[in-house]
Amino acid sequence: MTDTYTPPAIWTWDKESGGRFASINRPVAGATHDKDLPVGKHPLQLYSLATPNGVKVTVMLEELLAAGHAGAEYDAWLIKIMDGDQFGSGFVAANPNSKIPALVDHSGPAPVRVFESGSILLYLAEKFGAFVPTDPAKRAEVLSWLFWQMGAGPMLGGGFGHFYAYAPTKIEYAIDRFAMEVKRQLDVLDRRLGESEYLGGSDYSIADIAVWPWYGALVKGLVYDAAEFLQVQEYKNVARWTDTIAARPAVQRGRMVNRVMGDPASQLHERHDARDFDTQTQDKLVPTPAVADA
Repeated sequence: MTDTYTPPAIWTWDKESGGRFASINRPVAGATHDKDLPVGKHPLQLYSLATPNGVKVTVMLEELLAAGHAGAEYDAWLIKIMDGDQFGSGFVAANPNSKIPALVDHSGPAPVRVFESGSILLYLAEKFGAFVPTDPAKRAEVLSWLFWQMGAGPMLGGGFGHFYAYAPTKIEYAIDRFAMEVKRQLDVLDRRLGESEYLGGSDYSIADIAVWPWYGALVKGLVYDAAEFLQVQEYKNVARWTDTIAARPAVQRGRMVNRVMGDPASQLHERHDARDFDTQTQDKLVPTPAVADA
């Protein structure tokens, strides 16, 4: 990779792109192997990983349960993207784009697949009549911020995050380009949250649930370790909103589901029952090494 690279007339995939995710990147879609998806006891089956996009959905489901919607009980199955689970035939049937998260709702006459995190949030909000307003103006505001995140997020994740944290070569132009855009986005959020408690107005909604795992986590130093680099403390309204949401018990539980990194006590690889948070986290499942006899 050099500063004098000139793109060829026709691009061909004749080498790995490098970086942390090189082994699972490819320019074609479809399944690479046959593998059925497991199905648990609840109507809602989630296939995911605790990336920011995955956290959106587990937080939403935990918020629904906390609000008393018993029908939101769910099974959450771990999709190991570094192992290529997303290219199994069952997962591709649930999401032809081979990206987590994917949700399959078995509550009706036939299963309903829902993919793309924003679509899943809206589907669940409408299914349970929660976290999205019915007033047309308020609903429009919430949906505008929801889709703002869906459009803005790739600039943070695939743009800034990739070149700052994962690319095999540090490219000043790329990092500067995406850092500038992420700071602009943080300023957009800060201005909005200076005039409103939550993104959609006075009430917590799917807009906040969508934005927090990306931008709130960035401010808390939970993604890319870039808080100092981006001087996130400048965005005081975002920080206030971030801390308010982080304190919600459902958010804390949602962040644990399908998590495979960090403190073992914060990792619940699969979730099939509310009691799993107390009994099935990794710190409770990994056996303590035996102490040799003296």
